[in-house]
Amino acid sequence: MIYSSSYMFAKEEFGNSVHFLLKQLIFIIVGSGVCFVISKSKFNFWYKHSLKINVFFGFLILLTFIPSVGLALKGSSRWLKIGFFGIQPGEFTKYSILLASVYFFHQFPFWEKKQRIQNLIMLTFPMLLLIFQPDFGMFVLCMVNILFVCFMSQFPRKWFYSILLTGVIGMIGILFAAPYRVKRLLSYLDPWTDPQNSGFQIIQSFLAFALGGFSGAGIGNSQEKLFYLPEAHNDFIFSVIGEELGFIGVILLIALFVTFIYTGFRLSLKLQNHTKSLFGIAVVFAIGFQAALNMGVVLGLLPTKGLNLPFISYGGSSLLANAILLGLFFSILRSEGILGVSHGSNLDRAIRA
Repeated sequence: MIYSSSYMFAKEEFGNSVHFLLKQLIFIIVGSGVCFVISKSKFNFWYKHSLKINVFFGFLILLTFIPSVGLALKGSSRWLKIGFFGIQPGEFTKYSILLASVYFFHQFPFWEKKQRIQNLIMLTFPMLLLIFQPDFGMFVLCMVNILFVCFMSQFPRKWFYSILLTGVIGMIGILFAAPYRVKRLLSYLDPWTDPQNSGFQIIQSFLAFALGGFSGAGIGNSQEKLFYLPEAHNDFIFSVIGEELGFIGVILLIALFVTFIYTGFRLSLKLQNHTKSLFGIAVVFAIGFQAALNMGVVLGLLPTKGLNLPFISYGGSSLLANAILLGLFFSILRSEGILGVSHGSNLDRAIRA
């Protein structure tokens, strides 16, 4: 679907119709290797150093503000230039914050007041930088991930509701602080008030699903990807799937994500260690929640945000970040004997259970 949705744009922009396909294949190979290596590592190492890792990715975000190192696209400084490739640190930060949150809320009762404040700064440092990039969509994902881990942990409920209220008020304040975000919200409520500007993308997305019908126009036959639908191979690839594979393809894709979420939750609940179980549940939630957000945006159910569809959209940083996260998930499954070379059948038994 990445090739189908991008070959015309790639031919026009780079003179090579397989430009995006080849780059994504490279990231798939590299990501698979990274996932395998991390799955063989000890989860406790990453867990103990999670706050430091989170601060490290925060500094990578900080580097994006340096003109000679960072790469500004569409008014946002979200990329780092590394040779011929660009890396988006925010994609890794949303998962480093996830792991750091598990560590923070699990260890919170054992810290003194000074340690709590210091570690809270280490946890939230990258999020403050995301606001200035600006990357409001990634900020919302990080905030939701933190709140989810906080709710699922044994953190005191009265403190959780205070954090929840503060977080909601903060997100509303940040939303209305920027006029373009308010404009996006208004276009979400009624995209036809400005069909040539703020409402253009979502209207084209609606047309893609309408043209797809029940069975779709067939792979390669999308009309909207012919320079009508912006970000067709990235944030709005779900629209192209809807047009080319129709309602059947949409339902099958949703079914794949539902299966992933259900299986992930069941495997996580099998873990005897509470910390590992919480992290496993958080991993599945984070990926499932972003998938739901992307589909909601593309279907016009949510305001437009720059969030891709996990594993499906084009993007090397996103794919590598997801590979690292799954590697950590496989690592905790191996440590509990659910997944391993000598226990290959245990995974099947766990899924069936």
